Amino acid sequence: MSEPKPPTPTPGDTYKGWLFKWTNYIKGYQRRWFVLSNGLLSYYRTQAEMGHTCRGTINLATANIAVEDSCNFVISNGGAQTYHLKANSEVERQRWITALELAKAKAVRMQAESDDSGDDCPAVPPTSGQGGGCRNSEVQSTLRTLNSKVEDLTTCNDLIVKHGSALQRSLSELEGIRVGGEMGEKIRQVTERATLFRITSNAMINACRDFLSLAQSHSKRWQKALQVERDQRIRLEETLEQLAKQHNHLERAFRGATVLPPSFSNPALGNKGGVPGKGDASDEDDDNEFFDAMEDPAEFITVPADPKYHRRSGSNVSGISNETGMDDQSVNFDELSLASNPESPQSLELEPVRQRRTRIPDKPNYYLNLWSIMKNCIGKELSKIPMPVNFNEPLSMLQRLSEDLEYYELLDKAAKCQSSLEQMCYVAAFTVSSYSTTVHRTGKPFNPLLGETFELDRLKECGYRSLCEQVSHHPPAAAHHAISEKGWTLRQEITLASKFRGKYLSIMPLGSIQCLFEKSNNHYSWKKVTTTVHNIIVGKLWIDQSGEIDVVNHKTGDRCHLKFAPYSYFSRDVPRKVTGVVTDKDGKAHYVLSGTWDEKMEFSRVMQSSKGENGTEGKQRTVYQTLKAKEIWKKNPLPEGAENMYYFSSLALTLNEPEEGVAPTDSRKRPDQRLMEDGRWDEANAEKQRLEEKQRTTRREREREAVKAVSPPEEADAVETGTEANEVSDETDTEDSPPHTPVASPYGPSPNPYLMEGKEGPYGAQVKSAHQDNYQALWFEKLDDSASGETLHVYKGGYWEAKEQGSWDMCADIF
Repeated sequence: MSEPKPPTPTPGDTYKGWLFKWTNYIKGYQRRWFVLSNGLLSYYRTQAEMGHTCRGTINLATANIAVEDSCNFVISNGGAQTYHLKANSEVERQRWITALELAKAKAVRMQAESDDSGDDCPAVPPTSGQGGGCRNSEVQSTLRTLNSKVEDLTTCNDLIVKHGSALQRSLSELEGIRVGGEMGEKIRQVTERATLFRITSNAMINACRDFLSLAQSHSKRWQKALQVERDQRIRLEETLEQLAKQHNHLERAFRGATVLPPSFSNPALGNKGGVPGKGDASDEDDDNEFFDAMEDPAEFITVPADPKYHRRSGSNVSGISNETGMDDQSVNFDELSLASNPESPQSLELEPVRQRRTRIPDKPNYYLNLWSIMKNCIGKELSKIPMPVNFNEPLSMLQRLSEDLEYYELLDKAAKCQSSLEQMCYVAAFTVSSYSTTVHRTGKPFNPLLGETFELDRLKECGYRSLCEQVSHHPPAAAHHAISEKGWTLRQEITLASKFRGKYLSIMPLGSIQCLFEKSNNHYSWKKVTTTVHNIIVGKLWIDQSGEIDVVNHKTGDRCHLKFAPYSYFSRDVPRKVTGVVTDKDGKAHYVLSGTWDEKMEFSRVMQSSKGENGTEGKQRTVYQTLKAKEIWKKNPLPEGAENMYYFSSLALTLNEPEEGVAPTDSRKRPDQRLMEDGRWDEANAEKQRLEEKQRTTRREREREAVKAVSPPEEADAVETGTEANEVSDETDTEDSPPHTPVASPYGPSPNPYLMEGKEGPYGAQVKSAHQDNYQALWFEKLDDSASGETLHVYKGGYWEAKEQGSWDMCADIF
C-alpha cells in the first residue's frame, strides 16, 4: 500500500514528506526527507538525520515558488539557493505547493508584523479552510503594503513641509531686499508654486489615507462574510455526518430485526460498520483511500474497487463469501452492547484499581566503549557475550515478552469476530504491533536466570493475566502464557539465536507463538521476524525488522502472509513498511493489510483480483481491487520524557514496579536489575557477577546429578572427579557467556554425557548434553501440540493458586 495521504495543510502546521531533489547530472534526482516548519523548508537524507544533521534550509518569506510540470516545481530565493524538486504524483505536488504557499504567506505576514508593531489592523483568526486562508492572507498582505506606501508618502510630505517652509523663509528674506520689480515678481511666483506644491502633497496624502481606510473597512466585511460561509459549511458537514450515522444505525437495526439470509446482506454497508475504533466508520477521512503502487519486488498491487461494489446489494456480489459479508455487523453489535454488558471495561472502571507509575529514574549518562568489548566477540552468540549493564535496559527478556500484550485490545476485538477471515486481520495486526516498541529500544534486556519468572496480572484493569518462565539457559528459552476473560489464550516459547557481524547485530527468534480463541476454537500460530541492530561500531544505533511471517489458522486453513520490508537507502517506499494478504484455504484473497510496524496498520476488503504485469524478477504480480482502507491498529504515543527513560512505553514503565505477593523468582526482585533502574550501575555490575557465579554453582550441581543418573555406580565417582577438575574452565561461563565442554575422562571410553550427546549410555538410556540436564520447569511442561505439530512448553497450572495461598515453598532461591 502506498504511503497514507497526509491531511490538507493548514497555516502553522508542520508538513513533512519525501520528495526527490535534483543534485547533479551524475546522480540526478535523489530522495530526501523535507520538513516545512515556521516558514523554513529544510531537508535531510533520512528521517533519522532530523535530530542532528540538516542538509539545507531555505526561508520562504523571500522565496519564489514556480511550477514546472505535473510533478516538478522550483523554489528559489533570488539566486543564492535554488531547489529543483519532484513529487511522486501531481496530487502530492499540489499538496506541497499549497503547504508552501500557506507557509510563505504566513512568513511574510509575520515579518511585516515584526517590522510594523504599531499596525492597528485586526489580526485574522486562523482559518481551517484552505481557500479562505489564502484569500485572507492575500487581503492582509495588500493592506499592509498600502499602509507601508502611505507611511512612505507621509515621510515625504514631512520633508516637503520642512524644506518648503525653509524655501518660503528664504524667499521672504529676498523680498526684503530692494531689487528690481521683475525680480520681486519672480520671487512671488516661486512662493506661490511652493505653497501649491505643499497643498497638493497634503491632498495626495489625505486621498491615500482615505483609500486605505476604505480598503480596511471592506476587508472586515469580507472577513465576516467568509467566516459566515465557513460556519455554514461546517454545520452542513456535521448535519450530513449525523444523517449518515443515523442511516447506518437504522440499516443495522433493520437487519437485526429482520432475519435475512446472509446472501441478502450488503457488503458495502457491512464494511462501513465493521472496523472497530475510537469513532464510527463514517468518521474516516476520505483522504485515507487505499491506493498503492508498490515497487518491485512487491508481490501485489492494490487499486480502488469499482464504485459499483459500493452500491450493489450483497446478493449480486458473488466474489465475497457470505461469512465475510456478515462479519462487520457482528462486531458493531458487540461494540454497541458493551455499555449494557456487566463485564465490559466501563463497568470494571467503577472498581478501584491500582494506580501504576508513570516515570522511572532518568538514565545516567555513563560513557563506555562498545567496540572495546565487542571486537573480540565477532561471530559469537549474543547470549554468550559477557556484557556490563551499561548496554542493558532495566527490564528482563521475560518482561520484554510480556510487552507483546500492550495492544491486547486487538485480541479482544478478534474474539468478538464471527468471521475467521476478519479475525485473522486482527491477529495479524497484533503480530505487527508487538514490534512497535522496538523502534528506539537499542538497549539489551537482561538475560533471565534459569527458573526466573515474571507475572503480569492485569485482570482488573484489562481482563487478562500473563506468566513467563525461563525454562532453559543454554540455549536461552522462555515460555509465556496469557489468558483473557474475553475468550483468548496466547502462548509462546521463544529461543533467541543471535550473531554479531561487526557492523550490525542480527537476532533471530526461534520458536512458535500460538493464539487460541475459546468461542470459535480457532487456533493460530506464527513465528517472529529477524531483528537487526545497525551501526554497532560507528554512528547512532538503529533497529530494523525484516523477514516474512505466515499466520496460519489450523482449524480453517486461512492464512495471512506478512512481509516486513528491510530498510533500503535507494527505496522509494515508506521506511518500516509491512504488507500482507489474508487468504482462505483455497488461496483466494479476502483482505489486504498495509502500514508500518512502528506507526499503524490498515486493512481493506478485496473485491476483485487479477494478474498484472511482471516485475523485475519476472514474477507476475497480482492486482487487487479493494474498498477504502480502514485503520485497524495505531501505535500509542510514548510518555513525556521517554527519551530519558530508555524510550519505555507506558506499559513498560510499570513492568518493573515492585508488587506484593509475587513469586520470589519474579524479575521485579532481581537485585542487579533493580540497582540499574535506580541508576547505581557500578553496584549493579557487581551484583550481576554475583548472580552469575551463583547460577554457575547451581548448574554444576545439576550436571553432577545428571552424570550420576546415566553412569554406572562404579564409575560415577570417577566421572564426578573429572567434572570437578574442569570447573576452572567454567569460570568464564557467565549469564551471557557460553558453556565450556570439559575434556575427556582419562578412564578409557568415557561415558561422560558432555561428549556423548545423542548416543546410548551404559544402560541403554539416551544421553543428553550437560546443559540439557535434569532441570524441569516449575510452571510449564513440554508437550506436543497436535494442531500445529510443534513441541513447546505449555503452562501446567498452579501459579495463581500458589499466589492466592501465598505459598512459594516450591520456588528455588535464584537471587
